[in-house]
Amino acid sequence: MANPEFKYAPMFQLGEDKTEYRLLTKEGVSVGEFEGKKILKVSKEALTLLSQQCFHDVEFMLRREHNLQVAKILHDPEASENDKYVALQFLRNAETAVKGILPFCQDTGTAIIHGEKGQQVWTGFEDEEALSRGVFNTYTQDNLRYSQNAPMNMYDEVNTRCNLPAQIDIEA
Repeated sequence: MANPEFKYAPMFQLGEDKTEYRLLTKEGVSVGEFEGKKILKVSKEALTLLSQQCFHDVEFMLRREHNLQVAKILHDPEASENDKYVALQFLRNAETAVKGILPFCQDTGTAIIHGEKGQQVWTGFEDEEALSRGVFNTYTQDNLRYSQNAPMNMYDEVNTRCNLPAQIDIEA
């Protein structure tokens, strides 16, 4: 039996990206050159701002498409009265949360960051520190519940009052 031909394909093949993006800032991000190749340079402040804004948004906002899907339940002839009630409360919570005072869910949990960093992205600092600063800023400046505990010894723990440490995984 002949050996198969080698064929590589990424594990997840992405379709068209229909995500709506917004520009946070142009500051702290620039393009440079190294050995004839363009590199993206990101400042510590820009990465902190990105982390802070992402955590704010995830706590206070839901994607429009998600809310539209939930709203369809209100007009679905197969939905029960309970389904419609839950959907309506969900949308009301989303409306309250988007004002930025009360988050969508009070149990804000552990901050988890998963990043993929291309070989042409240069920072020159500990990315995890800048990302953690963004988490810290969000949890201490916004109205979020602190739910992260840290061990003091074998038997005692204390609330960190900032939801750190964050779990940060960066693939490069």
